[in-house]
Amino acid sequence: MQPSGAVISVEPTEAARPEEDALNRLGALVSADLEACNQAIVARMASPVALIPALAAHIVAAGGKRLRPMLTLAAARLCGYRGTRHVALAACVEFIHTATLLHDDVVDESALRRGLASANAVFGNKASVLVGDFLFARAFQLMVEDGSLDVLAILSRAAATIAEGEVLQLITQNDLATDEARYLDVIRGKTAALFSAACQVGAVVAGREEPVAAALARYGLDLGIAFQLVDDALDYAADQALLGKTVGDDFREGKVTLPVLLAYHAGSPEEHAFWERTIVRSEQGEDDLAHALALIARHRAIEATIARAAGFARSAQEALACFAASPLRQALLDAADYTLNRAR
Repeated sequence: MQPSGAVISVEPTEAARPEEDALNRLGALVSADLEACNQAIVARMASPVALIPALAAHIVAAGGKRLRPMLTLAAARLCGYRGTRHVALAACVEFIHTATLLHDDVVDESALRRGLASANAVFGNKASVLVGDFLFARAFQLMVEDGSLDVLAILSRAAATIAEGEVLQLITQNDLATDEARYLDVIRGKTAALFSAACQVGAVVAGREEPVAAALARYGLDLGIAFQLVDDALDYAADQALLGKTVGDDFREGKVTLPVLLAYHAGSPEEHAFWERTIVRSEQGEDDLAHALALIARHRAIEATIARAAGFARSAQEALACFAASPLRQALLDAADYTLNRAR
């Protein structure tokens, strides 16, 4: 374990891949704010209970791209904000995200997170859940300190929606009767809600009118849906080193994601029997993942999933039409392209 007094880096350590250039450009435009946000994250992870900063640092310093806090920072600046409230709220958004990752890895029994051993694999499930609770509490402290009931309403609603999305995913797990609309409800809740809130609070701290806040909320929601669609495609298509987790985790856990739904509905009765055995009954053998990948490839389910993601990415970009052209607006447009380029 890392001692509680150690200096913790929250900067991504991996060399950027070409498709991440768009994200790097966004980060460069809010670099001073992002550095202040990183400092706030480090400060708020501090605790006299040494296990808390050690475990929190393990996941926060594991190389995340800080996309969600960057969205808060960029949205506020796009709306003309010149103060500093958005920095603490960006840290709040990152704490909510990190807390959900800790809890998700316990629920999913994940061994890897961003290519490293997950916190629950290193520190155990109990510690991961409790430190996740600590980070949620820190997030709510930051909301209260901001003093805006509107901000509190947006972010607290997002936190509740994330939990609802995760529970809905649990309900739909192993259930091939799940339709695409229900699947989209899951990813709106578990992923897109926080993207949306992260963008919306940027407009709120800037004091912008409701249509502007709604436009940014829509941008974030559609961006988050596109992001999760690509994530679900990558689970069946990515190189494990690039994915940062074990390829096929969703299959092994019986998660009903769009690539599986598309392959299942396009398949033959024999293929239906395969999916029902492996997903519904969780009876999986050594060669079943390879067969699942072959069926998904046969029915071009990855390509169809990415096409759905592209539609949401375009919708996110259209939501920014109310803003004048600027480097920040362009960087946010490019961030939507980044979500798709992760699959290339």
